[in-house]
Amino acid sequence: MSSNRNAEVFAPALTPLHDDLRVNRDAFVRFCRWLVAQGAGLAVFGTNSEASSLSMAEKIDLLQALVEAKIPPGRMMPGVGLCALPETIELTRAALALGCTATLTLPPFYYKPVDDDGLFAYYAEIIQAVGSSALKMYLYHIPQFTGVGISHALIARLIDAYPQTVVGIKDSSGDWANTEGMLRSFPGFRVFPASESLLEKALPLGAAGCISATANVQPGAIAAAIAQWGTDGFAPLQGRIHAVRTLFQKYPMIPALKHAVGRATGEQAWRRVRPPLRALDGGLAQPLEAGLSALGFSMEAL
Repeated sequence: MSSNRNAEVFAPALTPLHDDLRVNRDAFVRFCRWLVAQGAGLAVFGTNSEASSLSMAEKIDLLQALVEAKIPPGRMMPGVGLCALPETIELTRAALALGCTATLTLPPFYYKPVDDDGLFAYYAEIIQAVGSSALKMYLYHIPQFTGVGISHALIARLIDAYPQTVVGIKDSSGDWANTEGMLRSFPGFRVFPASESLLEKALPLGAAGCISATANVQPGAIAAAIAQWGTDGFAPLQGRIHAVRTLFQKYPMIPALKHAVGRATGEQAWRRVRPPLRALDGGLAQPLEAGLSALGFSMEAL
């Protein structure tokens, strides 16, 4: 067993909203600056970014805003997977044009059932249409949301066909056996579990780190834990970040995370979500805040 010394944490950056539910561009840029300063990369337009509630135009505009703000594109892994193949291709091209070579690509998630041949064709069409050797595609396995799984056989087929392009995966299945199987079956393939709670088990098997919802609220702590892997300092850090993750998992994740950021910043924009999601009400907000206080939790320098 060998840990990946290049392991890192990415946050599926939350998206702040104005009172008319337009994206708050300035607050988004400020938050992403903080995440990067804390040691996290930006998996913008991930699930917890409310990606499926954002238009493609909004996503491209926000990527442009980050680049204009001098946030290094190399620290970004934008989510680009959409149901319509031409839109996925267009968004991937836009990300590459802005210098974001790493992309996180959901499978198409409307038609079901879809077999591996159909999914292989989808990913192959993206790669061939984009036609760039710079593209580094990360697959996104979250079948509880998409209803479309990414099998180990499909991963092997894509790696074989596009070894320089299909370079990793985010496994959000919540199934450790599946994550472990990926880590053992595909050495050198960058596997990101979706929870910092799994670092203790995943890093010894060569995990690439994690892409975690709660990296939005504890990016520095997760980055510090990864940096301390293999030392006596890791276990207490792992314990603390696991406790925070466990607390947030008791609540609707996106509203809870946005409530916590709103609590730290005092900005109402952070508590807003786009329908059909609903902001955390008092009955849930109060115990969340009590739990955070009990943990001595704070969002440093935000």
